[in-house]
Amino acid sequence: MKKNISLLITLLLMLTFIPSAFAQKPVVKKESVKYQVPPSVRNITKENTYPNSTQDLPLLKPSELTKKLINSSKEKIENPDLIRMLNESSINSTPFALGYRAIIYLGQWPLNYESSETSPNWEYQKINTNYFDNRGGKVPYQIKYVQEAQKIIRGGLTSKIANAEDVKKMMLLKAMEKTRLPLSFETIIGAGTKNDHVYNIPVNRLGYLYAYAPGVNEKGKVTYGEVYLMLKGSKKFIVIKNVTSQGIGAWIPVQDYVSFGFAASERPR
Repeated sequence: MKKNISLLITLLLMLTFIPSAFAQKPVVKKESVKYQVPPSVRNITKENTYPNSTQDLPLLKPSELTKKLINSSKEKIENPDLIRMLNESSINSTPFALGYRAIIYLGQWPLNYESSETSPNWEYQKINTNYFDNRGGKVPYQIKYVQEAQKIIRGGLTSKIANAEDVKKMMLLKAMEKTRLPLSFETIIGAGTKNDHVYNIPVNRLGYLYAYAPGVNEKGKVTYGEVYLMLKGSKKFIVIKNVTSQGIGAWIPVQDYVSFGFAASERPR
């Protein structure tokens, strides 16, 4: 009898392991590097005749009180301006707080931004064209990039939305984190900016060297809510009411980068 039970247990164990033995290993997909800068795009920070100020938006560190308040909220709070306001607030406890209750309305805020897609466009805006006619030449002509006029490249939100500046800051932070590129909603390429890379225009050809400002298309969802600070006895916490979400997109230029395209033809373009 014992031998039969032992044999039955062995058979059950074998049946248990059979599916796992034949199970296929999950295929691990290698993610392509979306944000790798292509060879045709060059950093012109040193050559740019207009010194752009660095767009520095570090993640604001919440104070100990702000951390507790943020953690008490059911909704994620990432808005740097809301965090800054909470950091600047001070709430003193009192030994006579028993039974004390207060509700403070802090306003309606964009609470967080969730990114769904971040796509670079290396030819976001055309900023310059260098041209040379070598149809009468006897040898190839070397052409280089020279910015003929100052160019301001602006980005922005793709639709109207409440608290636009707060939303732009959150979208910029998320896009910079994902791409590791120097992004700014406004960047300037100064007149006379050059690049040493040489392009050869063959004999009997017209040469065109096009320059573009790259940009990033950021898409996602922003969450809004009415923020209340609740004081109940010695306890302090945040309550979010009337939560809504809205889809939003933005174009954000890449600062101090230029994308080049070269073409040679027999006829004018």
